[in-house]
Amino acid sequence: MSYIAYYMTLEREWTRGAAPLAVLTLLERGEMYGYELVEALERDSGGLLTLGQSTVYPLLYNLEGKGHVQAVWRDAPNGRRRKYYRTTEAGRGWLKKQRKQWATLVEAMTSLGVAEERPT
Repeated sequence: MSYIAYYMTLEREWTRGAAPLAVLTLLERGEMYGYELVEALERDSGGLLTLGQSTVYPLLYNLEGKGHVQAVWRDAPNGRRRKYYRTTEAGRGWLKKQRKQWATLVEAMTSLGVAEERPT
């Protein structure tokens, strides 16, 4: 378990706001199926963004409805058919805007002194 996951948990509102940005960031790297996304979110966030399938799939459907991701059925290496998701051009544009907003928020919060040094 990472330092972040051990010492910190996020309130639901923070996770809800960060989840679409995190999912699109992962899908920007390459297409993934739902459970693969669940595992990557937990692994790559050091356990901080541990979202179940019951959270990730509705999020994917919402992003698909907005045109930010596209779903494609493919045969998995094990022979099963899986629904893989990938970002669309609109999704990459939205992600770029969100990253700018995120950077602006972090800068403002740092200016206010919200950010603290991590103990070593």
